[in-house]
Amino acid sequence: MDLLQQARADIDRVDRQMAALFEERMAAVGQVAEYKKQTGKPIFDPAREALVIERNSAFLQDASLKEDYAAFMRAVMAASRRYQTRLLFGEKVAFQGMRGAFSHITARRLFPESGLVAFPTFAKVIEAVESGEVQAGVLPFENSTTGEVGEVMDLLFTHPDCYVSGWYNLAVQQNLLVLPGTKMEQIRQVYSHQQALDQSSDFLRGRPWQLVPYPNTAAAAAYVSESGDPSKAAIASEETAELYGLTVLERQINSSSVNTTRFAIITRQERLSGDRFGLFFTVTNDTGCLARAVDIISEHGFNMHCLRSRAMKNLPWEYYFYAELDGNLADPAAQTMLQKLGTVCGSLRTLGCYTRVE
Repeated sequence: MDLLQQARADIDRVDRQMAALFEERMAAVGQVAEYKKQTGKPIFDPAREALVIERNSAFLQDASLKEDYAAFMRAVMAASRRYQTRLLFGEKVAFQGMRGAFSHITARRLFPESGLVAFPTFAKVIEAVESGEVQAGVLPFENSTTGEVGEVMDLLFTHPDCYVSGWYNLAVQQNLLVLPGTKMEQIRQVYSHQQALDQSSDFLRGRPWQLVPYPNTAAAAAYVSESGDPSKAAIASEETAELYGLTVLERQINSSSVNTTRFAIITRQERLSGDRFGLFFTVTNDTGCLARAVDIISEHGFNMHCLRSRAMKNLPWEYYFYAELDGNLADPAAQTMLQKLGTVCGSLRTLGCYTRVE
């Protein structure tokens, strides 16, 4: 056996050992996923991963391999995260829109190994989760500039079998996209989702353009691309420009430099552990009823992160409320608080518990 054959034989032997160790490692990762499911802890823990790399690098005999070993461990832990994601959320994940839409970008980042399924509307995503056609859905819940996405909140209120199991904050940068070679003075119409138009209001104000709402930003970009008309422009992400062969004429046109959209991960299973939870409730239109509900939350030591009201579509001048509270639904104090709330609320249900990731 020559030197090359011997080296390859050694590599094959080590690879067989590594395959067995990889299976052993992933079995332990499965136990971690089960723990995170019960406690609501996030899949990605950057501090823990950095500690593992630093600690394990100290076992190396050859210090010159430290950088390569760190890259190897990062790849292993990325595989672990993907495996945990599949265990916790399943193989099929729904999003609204089409390739290049911000919902697609978010779903791809959260679930890189899952089969992503596009649906035309928010309601279809909810229905797919509710029916079991998919194991999870990704929906925009609120934007730091324009507020909550009312349609999504209304859908969650009217679909009690769907819960929020996690969040993802996506920094959103809107851009003006045009056909290659188009100049600013040629533009006559601008197409995008209404939220994107609203988020870019300062840039758009005073310009002689017709603003045309579209189902989502990616659909707007696709339309402009297919039209071949230089008088048409879209507002969308840079990723969308690349997908549909458009040019970014003006970057970062959103009014706020910290424009962020919070996306909800929707599942059929409710998590009871974490450090924040959501509530939907209604109260009778009597003096002090809403104040009493808020007092009960405060009396039991729960900080209210937000409180919002939304009109109930089928009951004129009636409203429901959404609240986010710091705390853990598995805590006995939370269960006591919910029992007390039930005495003053016309309806009450939890939207799920999760661990906040900033």
